[in-house]
Amino acid sequence: MVVGCRWVYTLKYRPDGSVDRYKPRLVVKGYTQTYGFSPVASLNSIRILFSIAVNMEWPLFQLDVKNNFLYGNLKEEVYIEQPPGYVAQGENIVCRLRKAIYRLKQSPRAWFEKFNMIISDIGFARYHSNPSIFYLSYQVWFSDSDSICL
Repeated sequence: MVVGCRWVYTLKYRPDGSVDRYKPRLVVKGYTQTYGFSPVASLNSIRILFSIAVNMEWPLFQLDVKNNFLYGNLKEEVYIEQPPGYVAQGENIVCRLRKAIYRLKQSPRAWFEKFNMIISDIGFARYHSNPSIFYLSYQVWFSDSDSICL
């Protein structure tokens, strides 16, 4: 199946309020696709994590990844029409996507798979009950000659 695409322009402003430029972004018409699956943290799991962090006096950090959906590699074969402005007369060429782009149904799953691979390499593991939550456990081994002073 070939998915359509279009350009979306965002206005970027200067500090004085005047228009600086148009920022183009190519998006697919994802409403023509079937849905994929990407793990999502449940609200109850987030509440439990916040409760544990507050009671244990752990620091909390937030991570916001800009353009995150553009980093996922696609496993499926997804084809889009040529972007408007790049079509030559009489040609009917399609483009195969190797990377995820905005509004593609596979984008969240592709990004999460890449995120999971990278964070697992660092040493994090996923909870079985909620696959969108990761944890890192430390194992400390002491020899008989080591002592701990509190």
